[in-house]
Amino acid sequence: MELFEANQALLAGIVLLVVFVVWWVWGRSKPAPKKREYTDVLSEGAEKAARNTALIDAPSAAALVTPPPVVIPSPGAGTMAGVGEVVAAAATAEIADAAAEASISAGDDLGRIKGVGPKLKALLTSLGVTSYAQIAAWTDEDIAKLDAQLGTFAGRAKRDNWVEQAKLLASGDKAAYEAKFGKV
Repeated sequence: MELFEANQALLAGIVLLVVFVVWWVWGRSKPAPKKREYTDVLSEGAEKAARNTALIDAPSAAALVTPPPVVIPSPGAGTMAGVGEVVAAAATAEIADAAAEASISAGDDLGRIKGVGPKLKALLTSLGVTSYAQIAAWTDEDIAKLDAQLGTFAGRAKRDNWVEQAKLLASGDKAAYEAKFGKV
């Protein structure tokens, strides 16, 4: 008992230290869990929903390609009759496809337009846009239709002023282009 009475202050300090440690470890309030917010296209507004619907309804590039005609030989002509016509039709279709691809790749370098990078250039080519003259002739309605097919790139044509850039590039006026939009 004498020991207790002699060290009362020390024991009180130890008790307070233990109470503080217990409070610090278990007594701290846990942060409330974050409330998850579920958003979808409709919660972002009808405008985005309409654009996404247009993307879903737009025909793909593969749907726009027509398959070559199939030539079926007449049944009474014999076993090997008509093979030459089938081969000729297939060769003609293959040549036509190669010519179409060559004409698409032979267009202007759309990457020279500010705001058109490699991915957007490939997307525009797949949509059939290959020359500055095509872009220069776009109206506001054409741009709205194109925006529906550009996905994440929607709005870039107006924001980056593609029509004016394409007009200057199509005319070959490099000085006017560089004065307004910077170095080519």
